[in-house]
Amino acid sequence: MAVMERPRQIIECGDFALRRWRGQSDFDAVFRLIEESLEHLRPWMPWVARHSEESTRNFLAKSGLKWDSGDAYNYAIVRGGTLIGMCSAYRGAEPQGWSMGYWLHSAATGQGIATKATAAMVAEAFSLPDVAYLEIAHDLANTASGAIPRRLGFTEVRREQMVPPAAPSDSGIDVVWRLNRPVSHDNGTPSP
Repeated sequence: MAVMERPRQIIECGDFALRRWRGQSDFDAVFRLIEESLEHLRPWMPWVARHSEESTRNFLAKSGLKWDSGDAYNYAIVRGGTLIGMCSAYRGAEPQGWSMGYWLHSAATGQGIATKATAAMVAEAFSLPDVAYLEIAHDLANTASGAIPRRLGFTEVRREQMVPPAAPSDSGIDVVWRLNRPVSHDNGTPSP
């Protein structure tokens, strides 16, 4: 039986790192991170309305199961031992298409962290053989989230009407960006 390739569990990004969730031992830190970020996230993240201790425990449990099955790779963003955000890559509708998401504590925004974390996730995802393209979706009104795929060379591929809008500040139009796997050189390695 072939062993499924997985991304690294820890990805160093200079002054911060992405690390795989450690299950329930991360509960206190992630619950506090979400609690401190509620007002910052509420306008854009529909799951915030269902936030609870139980939903946080379920997220951590499912993160481990999805990692093991190869369906999603969820990471904590950690700086100086403190959780400052989350990012993930997960299977999309097509087998070789993956979606990505990210968010930061409000005190960590505006420092390039989300862009650097997403760039690291892009490189890690494209190191896996079954990832042909990556997509990032955000509401049209969430311009901060939209700046990240633009900076990283993603191309806007479509806009989707979301009825009703998923979160309080949503316009109801999702912008979807795509980045295809870089073309390989003759030696089989992806081009930069």
